[in-house]
Parts: sequence; C-alpha cells; structure tokens
Amino acid sequence: MSGSYLGSYATLGLLLLAGAVVFVAAFSANRLLRPGAPANPPGKTQSYECGLDPVGGDWAQAQIRYYVYAFLYVLFAVEAVFLFPWAVIFDRPGFGAATVVEMAIFVAVLALGILYAWRKRTLHWT
Repeated sequence: MSGSYLGSYATLGLLLLAGAVVFVAAFSANRLLRPGAPANPPGKTQSYECGLDPVGGDWAQAQIRYYVYAFLYVLFAVEAVFLFPWAVIFDRPGFGAATVVEMAIFVAVLALGILYAWRKRTLHWT
C-alpha cells in the first residue's frame, strides 16, 4: 500500500517536471524564433481615431445609464437562454408540475428585478 501511495507522488512529480520542461521549451522557442525588435516609426504609439489626429484630453465622461441598459439586456438575454430550451422540452413525458414551479420561480425573480428597475426609474431614457 505504501508503494502505491508514494507512486502517486512520483506521478505528480513527473507531471510537474514535464509541465516545467514544456514551459521552458515554449519560452525558449519563442525567444529563438521571434523576429528582432522592429524600429518604431514616428506616430506608432499615438492614439488613432478614425484617421484623424486625436484632439482634446484623454478623459471623457460616460453616462451610467448606458451600462444599466446593457446590464438589463444581458440579464434578459440570459433569461432567454434558460427559458427557450425549457419551453422546447416542457411537453415531453417526465416533466411535470415541478418544472413549472421551478420556471415560475425563475421568472418571478427576474420580474422582481425588472420591477425594481422600473420603480427606480432606471428604464426612463431622460
């Protein structure tokens, strides 16, 4: 029994050693095969905005409401990911009242979320 116990540590050690060898070999091959450092032409590190020279500062204010709309979209897109497959297999045998209750709870939690957003006037575009 002790042989198999130590054997599992030997296997782990060999695996770690093989991983380290692969790591070192990959980075060595990268260093040997990469091209030399190219010369940086003037303007390469300058920001690019649709072919125009960047004008103004680098700080811009973003409205938080855009992120709220994006979050709500993702929330209800995820709901669709769960709801549509459930609706497709709902009428198959073996799916009974338990699946209806589970989906009702899921939709109720999402409805509470949209009700909260509506009450906080998050869904108004003003």
